[in-house]
Amino acid sequence: MAVIHKSLLQFIFSGSYMKRWNDKLRPSDLHEVDKQGHKMIVAWLLCKMNADKLGSREEQLRLEHNVIKGGIFDYFFRLVITDIKPPVFYRIKANPSHFAKLAEWALKELAPQVKPLGDGFWRELSAYVQGERPDELATRILDAAHHYASYWEFRAIRPFNSFDDEMPDIDKSFIEHLRRNRDLAGVPELLGEKPDAAIHKLANLCGQLRFQKRWSQTPRLPETSVMGHMFIVACYAYLFSLSLGACRARLVNNFFTGMLHDLPEVLTRDIISPVKKSIEGLDAIIRDYEGEAINRRILDPLRKDGLDSIVNRLHYYLGMSGASEFGNTIMRNGLSVEIPFNEMHRLYNDDTYDPKDGELIKVCDYLAAFLEAYVAIRHGVASDQIHQALWRLRAAHRDKELGPLHIGAIFADFD
Repeated sequence: MAVIHKSLLQFIFSGSYMKRWNDKLRPSDLHEVDKQGHKMIVAWLLCKMNADKLGSREEQLRLEHNVIKGGIFDYFFRLVITDIKPPVFYRIKANPSHFAKLAEWALKELAPQVKPLGDGFWRELSAYVQGERPDELATRILDAAHHYASYWEFRAIRPFNSFDDEMPDIDKSFIEHLRRNRDLAGVPELLGEKPDAAIHKLANLCGQLRFQKRWSQTPRLPETSVMGHMFIVACYAYLFSLSLGACRARLVNNFFTGMLHDLPEVLTRDIISPVKKSIEGLDAIIRDYEGEAINRRILDPLRKDGLDSIVNRLHYYLGMSGASEFGNTIMRNGLSVEIPFNEMHRLYNDDTYDPKDGELIKVCDYLAAFLEAYVAIRHGVASDQIHQALWRLRAAHRDKELGPLHIGAIFADFD
């Protein structure tokens, strides 16, 4: 069984204060965790659009799983090599002996946090960091998503750096890298060749979640965004699912549900839980409005462009198909059915049932919020609201268990 330590959870969170484009003038700070989140949403969209190149559902699941693993491996590697500029990194990569030394050093840095996840995960991570890419389609999807998310940032800072003579070359490099993957469905839309396409608009809209700060009325350090929070929740959900021995569909569903669970907030803003619960019926009103806004701004345009596979998954992941967003669900006779965690874990941990651990994802949502409060206090930002949130979250999960996973013990590690 994979073991998840406090140090790994903190390591994943550390991308929240790793700055990007640190040598350029920026209207606001850009952080690694936000870029990785944007990249993985775009990678998911490209996965769904290119699924028809594959035959069976098993192959499609394998593609999505390889994209998830590649995205997590990329992120871990990025966290330890920090801010090596792309031109320097590409020169190192072009020299096999130099890159081998960098990879060896990176793996030594990663070992204490990652090895407890088990030999299988460590072997795959090691091979990936050393340059092995067995799934060409997954590699190309991640490459396209990476360059899109980075180019999105570049376009945001470009107007503020007109004095910088590097900017034209950087612009050209991004376009060239994206065009190498132009034969992938969805990439022409990302390049802006079809500006009215639903995918183009959705990828751009999701990027705005980088600017939406959580705990907006509470001073914190770092100030995490909704985008970064979703990526952290997705990583936690995947790794805890791995520790439970989840089937491939469950791993994929849990990661992407975590990655998309706050998507409605791009349309409604982050309305904090105490406000939702303070007025009877307000939570239901907000949920109804979110559903209406998502249909009008996201789902209807996707349907119009014939992207029903994306619409159907969003329905399932966001709890719009009958079962709750944070309910433990399976698909039975074409319908989403909510069942207790232990029953799903024992009887339905199989790709056939398309299982999704909504309860686990909610725990990861709270755990990520707990880390936000915990790290802020460690950095000397200790308001009453943050202390209360820390106490409330720890107390609420003290006795929480999900099968063999003792959630209370994980929270207790942060005493």
